[in-house]
Amino acid sequence: MLQPDDTFTQALRYTQADVDRFADVTGDHNPIHSDPDYAAQTPFRRPIIHGMLSAGVFSRVLGTQFPGEGTIYLRQTLDFKRPMYVDTDYEAVLTVQQVDREKHRAVVTTTIRDGAGKVTVQGEAEIMHRTLL
Repeated sequence: MLQPDDTFTQALRYTQADVDRFADVTGDHNPIHSDPDYAAQTPFRRPIIHGMLSAGVFSRVLGTQFPGEGTIYLRQTLDFKRPMYVDTDYEAVLTVQQVDREKHRAVVTTTIRDGAGKVTVQGEAEIMHRTLL
């Protein structure tokens, strides 16, 4: 059973093919994500990953690993602090903040850091799991 301060880390890296597939699924074909010439004219200087694609790691981790299968995602806040780029290593860190055993719910901080330890995405999730919370 999850306890406050339990932490899970997950390495992640996205490719341009991942970004392109996400764009196709969502219909978000903003050139900031795929056109190097367009992106070169922005403050980012190169294409950036969709914010929601980067945060997709939280759904994967919560639903399959921490706490795992059967998890119901109730809420997620997200602050996009820094851009994320393809073919770059990142680390997602999920830490349990609160557990309500009666309601089978937990509040989990959700953070992505780059290789220098700088926060790129930060938020908070509320989840429910009938047997693990």
